Amino acid sequence: MRRALAFLTPLGGAAVPDRRTMSWFPVVGALIGLAVGGAWWAADRIWPPMLAAAIAVAVDLALTGLLHVDGLADSADGLLPHMPRRRRLEVMAEPTVGAYGIAVTASVLLLRFGAFASMRPSVLLVAGAWCGSRTVMAVTARAVPYARTEGGLATAMLGGDWKPVGLYGLVASISLGALADGRRTEIAVASGMLAAAAVVFFARRKLGGFTGDVLGAAGIVGETVALVVAAAKW
Repeated sequence: MRRALAFLTPLGGAAVPDRRTMSWFPVVGALIGLAVGGAWWAADRIWPPMLAAAIAVAVDLALTGLLHVDGLADSADGLLPHMPRRRRLEVMAEPTVGAYGIAVTASVLLLRFGAFASMRPSVLLVAGAWCGSRTVMAVTARAVPYARTEGGLATAMLGGDWKPVGLYGLVASISLGALADGRRTEIAVASGMLAAAAVVFFARRKLGGFTGDVLGAAGIVGETVALVVAAAKW
């Protein structure tokens, strides 16, 4: 669990990830979600909804060390333009951010802010959505080929049976969603997981597999879709 915490957040100290690390991704995701949801709930008691929403977004960025946002920007730059597969991987490895990355990242952050601002705080909803996004990450690392032949940060965690972590992560995520506010938030969490899986599927078609950036993009897109669905006028 400490390795998963160190990999997904700035916390946990220095720890080299291994195959067992992925088994703890849903748990760490739920803990991050509880922290973000708790900050959202506490801020809403003190400030107006828009400021509370901004604080929730900021807390999430801080707790994840901008890791997933960076993956989202790199994935947008590499996956959306028309270019050969090799060039896509080269673009995603570059430290600079292009127009696609800026536009997609700004749009996603605005959607997250708008969703937070338009709902009453729900700690369990955020915990369920964040748990679900990390579940998809874990399943992807164990079930989908790695796209880079030269290896990368995620290679140490590849391999293993995806079914156990997929099953307990799915049950935990959907259960937290259902406990949040019934069918509405249950569907929201499930929708987020489907959206994260769709990002992985799209990346596999473009790259032949996934990268660490794709995992980050899938996670943040899944969380955002869950929030947007939950904020809909049911």
